[in-house]
Amino acid sequence: MERSGSVVTLPRADRIWRATTGLRTRTLTPTLDQFGGDQLLHDHLVPPHGGRPVNLLAPPERVSELQGHSRDWPSWDLNTRQLCDLELLLSGGFAPLRGFMNRADYERSCCEMRLADGTLWPIPVTLDVTEQLARSLKPGGTLALRDQEGVMLAALRVEEIWQPDLLAEATTVFGTTSRVHPGVDYLLGRTHPWYVGGTLEGIQLPAHYDFRSLRLTPDELRGEFVRLGWRRVVAFQTRNPMHRAHQELTFRAAKQARANLLINPSVGMTKPGDVEYYVRVRCYQAILHRYPKDTVKLALLPLAMRMAGPREALWHAIIRKNHGCSHLIVGRDHAGPGADSDGKPFYGPYDAQQALRNHEKELGVTMVPFQMMVYLEDRDTYVPEDEVPAGARTLNISGTELRRRLTEGREVPSWFTFPEVARELQRSYPPRHRQGFTVFFTGLSGSGKSTIANVLRVKFLEMGGRPVTLLDGDVVRKHLSSELGFSREHRDINIRRIGYVASEITKNGGIAICAPIAPYEVVRQEVRATIEACGGFVLVHVSTPLEVCEARDRNGLYAKARAGLVQQFTGVSDPYECPSHAEVVIDTTELNPEEAAQEIFLYLEREGYIGASEEDGKGPGAPA
Repeated sequence: MERSGSVVTLPRADRIWRATTGLRTRTLTPTLDQFGGDQLLHDHLVPPHGGRPVNLLAPPERVSELQGHSRDWPSWDLNTRQLCDLELLLSGGFAPLRGFMNRADYERSCCEMRLADGTLWPIPVTLDVTEQLARSLKPGGTLALRDQEGVMLAALRVEEIWQPDLLAEATTVFGTTSRVHPGVDYLLGRTHPWYVGGTLEGIQLPAHYDFRSLRLTPDELRGEFVRLGWRRVVAFQTRNPMHRAHQELTFRAAKQARANLLINPSVGMTKPGDVEYYVRVRCYQAILHRYPKDTVKLALLPLAMRMAGPREALWHAIIRKNHGCSHLIVGRDHAGPGADSDGKPFYGPYDAQQALRNHEKELGVTMVPFQMMVYLEDRDTYVPEDEVPAGARTLNISGTELRRRLTEGREVPSWFTFPEVARELQRSYPPRHRQGFTVFFTGLSGSGKSTIANVLRVKFLEMGGRPVTLLDGDVVRKHLSSELGFSREHRDINIRRIGYVASEITKNGGIAICAPIAPYEVVRQEVRATIEACGGFVLVHVSTPLEVCEARDRNGLYAKARAGLVQQFTGVSDPYECPSHAEVVIDTTELNPEEAAQEIFLYLEREGYIGASEEDGKGPGAPA
């Protein structure tokens, strides 16, 4: 500590740390520029991409001015991925970008992995909007960007509005147009048709109420490295829980790089089906004590991953460089989405390593390459697969096998993961017979869906143990969707509403029984994906033929439809698309409702959805 006259002056590194992180505010974080542009403050850390830090948050007086003007601007409510991108743009995680890309940057990024000025940038960062909004905007105007609750986060100075070729973008960025690839599926299925480019002025970062001490901006994290005296930092990118193999890999990587370790998991959008980040972060926290003291730090990255393999590896390196990291661990199939519909991997196992190796010097970030780690049983240790002695017995558990063990309530072996991680996973992902699930019926009017669903509901209530909710198609139409008609658009909205309610019931451990007609395959698959992210989903196709359904018609609806008195009637004037992947198929021509319900019960029992509970050891059909 220095003393100047009667003023006490803190050491410079401590001053910076307190100035940048002391108040922990999420609305304004000072940049190095605001401390007089003294780059020497962090001169031992790798400089940000492009040479200078970026912070797009406006000073308080400017924030007030922007908020006042925003009453006259059009607004856009950002979706989840756009919120992630905005946060990293405003904080400088995407330096040198100063806003959503204009057309020149976008096109060169897609085709050459560079910005218009030649700076390396492999992934386009764009703002997609509806055609209606796009046609109301003009270059030179301003668009207010808001979160999903309507809170204004930033002002976008519009520079360009254009309609991109999304198929061409998929081909250049992902190397495929297959919808099996999650990045392509999002791009072609969920992206709005127009892009808006321009520079940003930030009002505040998106609000987070979880793990706040772990959410550090690039400047805050750099300040932390300065405080700790870290000069060389190796980042570990992960979107999965860390097991023993990951710990051994990170130990070796830090030792090889002679660096400290930053565990920097992505907690924005990852691959569908991944373990939710709340669980993952608790797992990371649980194993920090297994590293030597003061050699490891955990910080969360609000990144919406694209699963773009080699290109994404370069992107991850740039982002970690902006946060002050000098090294990046790149393992097997880094940021890869797996295989296509023919079982062929989208990217080679070490393509990402080669991509980073090709640009390592330009980036100024050193790659620490690693192969897949396997367990040597006789040595009780993990080694890279290229170091396995000839004839040695190795063990491994895939992600699929781990999920199966959790679903079945089986032990997760200690050689695979740490006891504290296993306990957290078992707590968050209990066995199937203790999870919520949805039984989703689909079939023609009169096929028997509602009757079987009612029998099933009674049987579940008799069994006890979980709350049961029946969402019958007619009842939902009356109470949730009374304003909707029977166009395809309105039918899809109705099924999505049913799916949303069922997902909430499932997520909270209940049983949802849904019995709409649900005639369209695409929206059924969409509902399946929504519910499977929360628990179990069983599709029951009541495949009773049309002529049988029509013969049973008590209300004369089929006759009215044949006479043209009822429009858009499924099976007559509107198509029914038979499911391609139903778990249970039932034709009620020869089965009564109780027999049909028993078929579903047998499937649920076989798959572990119902059965002996841990509490009393009894299930349906168990001896008293």
